[in-house]
Amino acid sequence: MFGSVRRLALIAAAPVALMGAVAAPTHAGTTVPVTVAARGGAPTTKPRLGDEVFESTNQVRLRHGCPALTQDEELTVAAVRQSHYMAATGDFGHFGWNGSTFRSRSHAAGYHAVAGENVAHGYSGTDEVMAAWMASPPHRANILNCGVKALGTGVQRAANGTYYWTQVFGWR
Repeated sequence: MFGSVRRLALIAAAPVALMGAVAAPTHAGTTVPVTVAARGGAPTTKPRLGDEVFESTNQVRLRHGCPALTQDEELTVAAVRQSHYMAATGDFGHFGWNGSTFRSRSHAAGYHAVAGENVAHGYSGTDEVMAAWMASPPHRANILNCGVKALGTGVQRAANGTYYWTQVFGWR
């Protein structure tokens, strides 16, 4: 059902991958959105895991009285780009290529009503990453914000096997 969304996200991530071969900026600190990291070659896209995160997010929202989110292609592009950046560079956080933020990545993808972003790395499965996000008050607040209407997800596996997860939430 979301095959075209994932293909679009992969196509959008391809030019970004080429940029990583030229420069891999690092940044000190993060923006207001928060990150979660688990303890303990080229990145590959994991669209099945992205779809699982999307479905799991909606299940959690419904259990807490929030409406289900729609999967948005533009937010998915922004999420996949950030997961790809983190997997390609190991630079974990909310800054991406050339200092981009979740807002600027979403705007570049054509979405202008962005609400927030969750990122994580090191978790090998959907249940683990969702449990970590739900145990973190700022991540939980993004997931359970009943005013949010759309979601894009991206999951990339780095050459060393580490998974990088991104959720980008939107108001429309």
